[in-house]
This record gives sequence, structure tokens and C-alpha cells, in this order.
Amino acid sequence: MDRKEEIIRGEAILGIELGSTRIKAVLISPDSTPLASGGFNWENSQIDGIWTYPLKKVSEGIRACYADLKKSVEQEYGITLTTFKAIGIRPMMHGYLAFDKNDNLLVPFRTWRNNITSEASNALTELFNYPIPQRWSIAHLYQAILNKEEHIGRIAKINTLAGWMHLQLTGTNCLGTNDASGMFPVDTAEKNYYKSMIETFDKQTADRGINWKLNDILPEVRPAGESGGSLTEAGARLLDPSGDLKPGIQLCPPEGDAGTGMVATNSVRLRTGNVSAGTSVFAMIVVEKELSKAHHEIDLFTTPDGSLVAMAHSNNCSTEYSAWIELFGAAAKELGAEISTDELYDRMMKLALTGDPDCGGLLAYGYHSGEHMTGFTEGRPLFVRRSGDKFTPANIIRAQLFTSLCALRTGLNILFDQEKVSVDVLKGHGGFFKTEGVGERIMAAATNTPVSVLSTAGEGGAWGIALLAAFTAREDRSVTLPDYLDSILGSDTAKAVKPDAEDSNGFLKFFERYHAGLAIERAAVDNLPE
Repeated sequence: MDRKEEIIRGEAILGIELGSTRIKAVLISPDSTPLASGGFNWENSQIDGIWTYPLKKVSEGIRACYADLKKSVEQEYGITLTTFKAIGIRPMMHGYLAFDKNDNLLVPFRTWRNNITSEASNALTELFNYPIPQRWSIAHLYQAILNKEEHIGRIAKINTLAGWMHLQLTGTNCLGTNDASGMFPVDTAEKNYYKSMIETFDKQTADRGINWKLNDILPEVRPAGESGGSLTEAGARLLDPSGDLKPGIQLCPPEGDAGTGMVATNSVRLRTGNVSAGTSVFAMIVVEKELSKAHHEIDLFTTPDGSLVAMAHSNNCSTEYSAWIELFGAAAKELGAEISTDELYDRMMKLALTGDPDCGGLLAYGYHSGEHMTGFTEGRPLFVRRSGDKFTPANIIRAQLFTSLCALRTGLNILFDQEKVSVDVLKGHGGFFKTEGVGERIMAAATNTPVSVLSTAGEGGAWGIALLAAFTAREDRSVTLPDYLDSILGSDTAKAVKPDAEDSNGFLKFFERYHAGLAIERAAVDNLPE
């Protein structure tokens, strides 16, 4: 069956991603090949100190995105989209949407970007002995309770953007397990919210004059592979007002960006993980058991099929080493050399591999913003050296690459050393891995873990949720999500770049120097105001 025939027969799968700055739709074939895409740019806005998106803009944006996809298919294949085998929705995770019994929005959508719930986050982390980050929905809800906000008594349900959008399309109020685990802690044994924690929360708020129980206002949790309902007539018209799109199409449970990242990198199996490295860097590892205690440096989620995931996140990664590479490029240009940006990055990144294992004694910090892993609310980029250190271009770039991963390693050490977490391979994606062979080798040294990069990892969240939709529509219901992804994407563990002993030992020396020198970074923050 050729690609055009697949679309006509309704075998293609649609994935829609609502990211922070762009809504994207991707149409894929049953074998996961992208067939067409569409998009719509948007931005959040700050209203009365709250980062938000108006829900009207959400509906308009997803409609415009679908129209762009539809136009692309008409131009590419000469056919009009009318149906799909399955659909998946993947908006950004977390945040707070509260509705009354008539489905009226009670307060403007509070997105994950708002850091206004520290009191609730700290209190709930202590109450549950479970890390509750500020961006989680339950932190927003409890902060509103602590603030005695008027709308609290009128809540009939709360949701994430994923759950709300999915409800508009299907009439079904549910979330995928990963997105749900960013609202409230999910019990991996039950594949549902922790019953004991819900009971604890209800007891904690019993004297607040609330006429609802937490379990009654949360969306239902549905693991990957279960149906998320079907596209209603109203949902079809929301996506396609022309009337061409037919109702009745199956949807998978809506998922979050973390879950689709795991899917896109084929890292949902126990003892696997993925590391995303760009402006920031984070690693998510599928762990075999609950952690012994709550660590403020570690966030806990689940995979879309309900396994526990521990995440270490660092705010700073590529910004500073990019600045140094561009500085070398500017110097080369002043000397008359003409070099493209791509070639500049490739040559300088590869140059780092020729440096001394421990960067010749050099020290750097790429803190363009605060870094919670090491206790900084602000940062100052720094480069430090002693007169006897080996000050070479290769060591400079190597030091910048190493330091971009030191905060990440600080969090991973909690998992590796304190919690005895094991990981067989990390799947890398992001700009850090653009130069083949460099990012994998540096990351392997920094994490002391084999690292591989899937060629499909850059396809994005729309592609990832389309894969989950395809998994929901699979014919063999006995196939698990890890096995399904292996059959579609292949398992490249054998091709992973293993840590080089000399690189790893060099990184550890740099890492010790990095932590010993944090007082220098602190002095810079204290004495160099922005």
C-alpha cells in the first residue's frame, strides 16, 4: 500500500502537540514514517502576574494547525483528510485549570511556567514524603487553598491542558498515566493516583470549608494502550469546521511532553533512560523501585504505561559553550577565515575530544540562570584558571562541555549513589548531540553510562503522541509498549557509546574541582549584580 492509499483508507495516525511556542500536527504511517505536518505559532502571555494561554486561543490554534496539515496533505497527495486510524493529543504538562459544575473556567489557566506555589510545594512534599514540584497541578490547587482564593469552594473538576483539550474532542475526562503523574503522584502498582495521599490531602483540607473530595475533581487515569474515547461530532467540528473530518475516530489517552519524549527515544523499559540536552539538560531514568525518600533535586513521574521514572534536571547546559564557540568563530573571521556555523560547531566540538582528560586544570561555570541542583537562585558565567593550567582551545571547549553536565551529574549521583538506581543505556536527544560522536562520548563520560542517539529522536512530541495513538490501535492487544516500540523503532542499545575510562576519570577530577569552586561562583553572584 503506497502512502496516498494509506491516507485514503484511514490507516494514517494523527498526533497533535501543543508546545510552549508552537502547535504542531504530524501525520504518520502505520510504520511510524512521517507523511505530512502542519503548524501554528503562538505565545503565552503574562496577565496580572500569571503566565497563561486563553482557552479560546487554544481552540483557535489547534484548528489553525489542523487546517495547515490538511492543506499540506492536499498539496502533497491531492486528497482531502476525512479520517484516521487513531488520534493523540500532547499538550505541555502540569499547570492548573479549574472549572465549576457548568464547565466555566474559574481562574485563568496557570501554566507550568508560574513559580508561585513554593509554600504549597514545600508543605506537600513534607506531608506526602514525595517530591511535589511547584509546577504540578496539586501544588497550584493547594496554594490556592492556602491563599483562600474565592473560587476554591466552587470547583467541580481540575485538569491539565492535555485533559481539557482531550475532553473537548471526546467528551471523556481522562489523562494518560504520565500526564496524570504531573498532576498528583501516581501509584505504579495500581496505575492510579496514590489513594493514601489523596486521603491525607482530604484530611489536611477538611477544615478549609471545601465541599469536594480530591478524587472527585481529578481526571481518570488511563495507561498507554487503553482507549481514551472517540472523536465526537463536536470534537470533529472543533478540529475541522468544514465538515470533512468524520467523528468516531479512536483517541489514545492524552499525554504529557515527558511521556512522549520517552516514547520518541524508545526509553520506557526498566533500566533505560533518556537525556535531553540543549539550553537546559535533564535525564529521566525508568527505575525498578520506589525511592527511599523524597529528594528536592529529583522529580518523579511515570512512563505512559505506568513505570516509575526519576528525573534530574539542570537549568543550564549549552548557552555558555555556544558563546565560547562563537567567540572562536568571530576571532577566525577577524583573521580572514570564512567558516559556516555548522562547520564551526563541528570542528570545535571535535576539538574538545583532543583536550586533556581533566581539561588541563581549567574550571568553568555556565550559570546563565540559577541552578537548583547546587543551591543558586541566580548565576554568573565564569571561567577560572591558575597560571600553571593548560590553557588551550581544546581544553577550553572541553571544560565548557564538562561543566554543562556537572549539575546534571550532581542530581544523578543521588540516584546512583544514594538510591542505587541502575541504568543500562541513556538515549540522547537535543542540540548537544548534533555533532556525531562528540555529545555521546562526553555524556557517557559525565554519566558513566552508555549513551546512544536514535535518528528518530528529533521528530518531536507530535510524532511521539502519534506513536502512542498507533499503540492504542494495535491489533495484538498482548503486545506491551516497550516491545511495540522496539518493533517500530528498533533497539540500538548495542550501538551505544560506552564510557571511556580515561574520559570518565577526567570528568570526575573536573567534577570535584567544580564543587570545590562553587564558592567562587557564589562570590560572583554576591559581588557582581546584574
